[in-house]
Amino acid sequence: MSIPSFSLEGKVAIVTGAKRGIGKAIAVAFAEAGADVVVCSRVVEDGLLGSVAEEIRQLGQRSLAIQTDIRRKTEVDNLVQMTMDEFGGIDILVNNATVIVRKPLLEHSEDDWDRVIDTNLKGYFFCCQAVAGGMIERKRGSIINISSMAALRVFPNQDAYGIVKAAVIVLTRYLARELGGHGIRVNCIVPSQVRTENNQFKWGDPKIRAEIEARLALHRWGEPSEIAAAALFLASDASSYITGASLVADGGYSTY
Repeated sequence: MSIPSFSLEGKVAIVTGAKRGIGKAIAVAFAEAGADVVVCSRVVEDGLLGSVAEEIRQLGQRSLAIQTDIRRKTEVDNLVQMTMDEFGGIDILVNNATVIVRKPLLEHSEDDWDRVIDTNLKGYFFCCQAVAGGMIERKRGSIINISSMAALRVFPNQDAYGIVKAAVIVLTRYLARELGGHGIRVNCIVPSQVRTENNQFKWGDPKIRAEIEARLALHRWGEPSEIAAAALFLASDASSYITGASLVADGGYSTY
């Protein structure tokens, strides 16, 4: 048998929430594998998203940085249309943008609840819906949704976030079933304890870091590049017979 290819040469990808952390790592990894990558974020004034796009160009790939609030369907439609106009098609979508409200569930205000659901679920659905039409016409595509270990384990003060990330896993399975006949694969990554800016308050605190590392089978935190490697696998032909799956990348946290 031939070794399956991880190349994304000639492919076009959209990565949401791409200005830092896991999203940035995925966007850069895709570019290194040969893809042209459109990166988006709700906030662009800090210049971080533009710097990611420039890093991709330095790798020899084309890139656009597009300000997009995925909670707004009109903005998602604009993101997809601009990508189609520039590149002619979309082969890969990574839904990574996220919002988390750290407080007990019963203390969530209506605004808290809406913010978490609108970004982490409604926004993901809008993005999937927007790219699906073109993928159906071309009879190919890979959609990757980023969930969280909070969907499978209960973490203090991550209640609404965990509930919604569990819904992302279910959304992935339904879309995989609906789109599979069109040659489109839909999968999910379930990371845990990754050294991102959002988690710095945990891995940057020696006591909290040690407590978490004791629960990890590998006894170390994951790096964004390691989640990017999982995304590359699911985006490439190396995973051509995988759809509807939730790939747990948690350093063995779920074995505890």
